[in-house]
Amino acid sequence: MAASPRVLINGGGIGGLALATALARRGHTVEVAEIRAEPSALGVGIIQPSNALHVMRELGVLDRCLAAGFPWEFLTIADPAGNTLARIPQPRMDDVPPSNGIPRPALAAILADAAVAAGARVRYASTVSALEDDGAGVTVTLSDGTTARWDLVVGFDGIGSPLRGHLYGDRYAPAYTGFANWRVTVPRHPGVQGVVMATAGQEAKALLTPITDELMYLGAVFAEAEDFRPDPERAHEELAKRLAVFSGPVAEALAAVTDPAAVVYSRISQVTVDEPWHVGRVVLAGDAAHASTPHLAQGAAMAVEDALVLAESLDTAPSVPAALETWEARRRPRAMWVQAMSHAVLKQEMGAPTTAEEDALLEIGIPGAAHVLAKPY
Repeated sequence: MAASPRVLINGGGIGGLALATALARRGHTVEVAEIRAEPSALGVGIIQPSNALHVMRELGVLDRCLAAGFPWEFLTIADPAGNTLARIPQPRMDDVPPSNGIPRPALAAILADAAVAAGARVRYASTVSALEDDGAGVTVTLSDGTTARWDLVVGFDGIGSPLRGHLYGDRYAPAYTGFANWRVTVPRHPGVQGVVMATAGQEAKALLTPITDELMYLGAVFAEAEDFRPDPERAHEELAKRLAVFSGPVAEALAAVTDPAAVVYSRISQVTVDEPWHVGRVVLAGDAAHASTPHLAQGAAMAVEDALVLAESLDTAPSVPAALETWEARRRPRAMWVQAMSHAVLKQEMGAPTTAEEDALLEIGIPGAAHVLAKPY
């Protein structure tokens, strides 16, 4: 478009910082309002599949991500004792690696540095408190009292997005799936050279994911009541009890967990905004619009794809409204496919009944899904 739009991003997580970097590198005036007081990230590690690494290359941070993480090429399926049943090569997009495990705080720091280096302003301890869209622009007041006018406001503010509530009320509150994720960081077992999925039928599944040369994380999903929370004094014991069927590397990982505070417990919820993801000049992206279960390791990948495609759309469309239409037309089918496939895999792994549509998706399988997602976004 003729004039470079001024963009405010509400949320300085992975997607928000990726968008800030992409826009600032293109010469846009861009500011990020982040409610946290400093660059940080909750949780343990994260998997960057090949499509996410492709975006990191486009943002100029691929080498830093690989240096801070643990690149890998094979998914290993193992029995409860850790014996290898299969090694599945992971597809790559273009010439980037197939996958990389990385600590979430390291990725947050890399993206925050990249955004600032590109020229974006990141305003911490701040979030959108009021906005007024008059069609020609959006006047925004932040929680720190500052007011400014923007051509576009982007809500990369997560699954609990306040901006989503502003646009749609309570119509798209997160929906609990009935399952929860347990994760904990432990020393890396030398045999874990990529993700190891140890399975005991539908009784239990455990994932070991390397995130540095020294560290990996242990993850497991179980059906849990919506109001359940692990005992903060015994969370490690509760996790060990759920994974008692395993020996080998999983048992060794559990034995290394002596601090219950190290266990990260999170309910798995979804968000599906069925209406357009933008209202006027305010748009939702990432988990704010289409949060999925983690079973394809694509949540953050979808967010950074959203970010890069939005930046590209603003480059080529004649106006901000046209850019938003173009962006959503590209992103909605892929993001909704990921959400549907991820939920189908969750139900299959946990022995929950599946629909005919989900059965059709499951015929593709996780390896097939990885090949689909290694194609251009």
